[in-house]
Amino acid sequence: MARVTIQNYYQYRHAEKPGWKLGWTWAKDEVIWSMSGAFAIQRGNCSSFKYEVPHSCKPDPVIVDLMPDAMPRNRCDGCCRGGILASWAIDPSMSYSSFEIVVGNLEQNSTGYKPLNLTLLAPGPGYTCGPVRDTSPTVFSVIGGRREEEVFRTWKSTCTYSSYLASKTPVCCVSLSTFYNPTITSCPSCSCGCRVADQFATSCIREGVIPSNLLNADLVRCTDHMCPLRIHWHIKSNYITHWRVKLTVSNYNYGRNYSNWNVLVQHPGFGQPSAAFSFNSTMLPTTGVPDVALFWGKAFNNTELLQADQYQVGSVTTEILLQKDSGSFTLSNGWALPRKIYFNGENCQMPLPDAFPMLPNGSLSRVPCRLQFLLLIAVYLLTESLLGYDIHFILQPFNL
Repeated sequence: MARVTIQNYYQYRHAEKPGWKLGWTWAKDEVIWSMSGAFAIQRGNCSSFKYEVPHSCKPDPVIVDLMPDAMPRNRCDGCCRGGILASWAIDPSMSYSSFEIVVGNLEQNSTGYKPLNLTLLAPGPGYTCGPVRDTSPTVFSVIGGRREEEVFRTWKSTCTYSSYLASKTPVCCVSLSTFYNPTITSCPSCSCGCRVADQFATSCIREGVIPSNLLNADLVRCTDHMCPLRIHWHIKSNYITHWRVKLTVSNYNYGRNYSNWNVLVQHPGFGQPSAAFSFNSTMLPTTGVPDVALFWGKAFNNTELLQADQYQVGSVTTEILLQKDSGSFTLSNGWALPRKIYFNGENCQMPLPDAFPMLPNGSLSRVPCRLQFLLLIAVYLLTESLLGYDIHFILQPFNL
């Protein structure tokens, strides 16, 4: 008998609908006799078992989570969340999922073999899992914490994420605007690919024209940037002690909603106290990369970023009030614009610094610059201080 736990340690990357899928290959001829908290999507060939049919005889089973309304007899602790795993920084209590399996058809006197070739979809590709290794046996507290019991054996594998494996092109881009400059800096052209020259090819859908038989969930509205998602940063006001920004996330995808979305913004202004009015927010404790803020929707309000329709794109928006640091704040040279923005952990394509909206000629800056022209290019590599997903197999002997 084994208890399998998937733990998401990513601070701002989560597993969204339709949920995670975990697969592996058995080392020998093992079968899954029974499961609770999850199920194998295929039974496989169980013709060699005449009296009791196992839950799955597949040599390479794929496991998915049960839904929250699962029957009590099919549940176990930590299960049944529809495959959704929250990011660690947003909700640690919902960042893991567990299920239990009873494994049979073992060789005589065998104590079990480690599963091979672990795969994790959460829900799409991008994750690479390392080999399953022995680790210290897990210790449980029982009798109200008065007694500790150690399991027979614990195995562990770590899965890490690569954006390049998940998608060869970006999935989002950033546009910029300010109150002091009428020019809007649009997303760079072809940020997420270019429109197909063939007029008969369906690479996108023009505004106001939606076919009745829309089957491709990845079709987006035709734009110069061709991204499913656009994030707009607008510097709205400048006060004596504070400054105000409007942050808008737009969904150009005609066939997909984004549940439990989040946006990560790297900006030196977040080193001072700030407040978001319509989103939840927190500062991330990152290593080597200062001033990183994480935003996500409020329950029963805007946790769902809806798909585009015939008349408008789906969007969520908030205003952010930031306190000024008198020693560093300035509107010149693009300082008030973000350095990096991520959506659901994916790096969004930023405009080049020379395209940033600038102060009009003759405007005064809070921080004077001796040079007549100054091009400020800030490049940061944003890394996550914690590993990705940990998958634990906790084994106990079980007599059938």
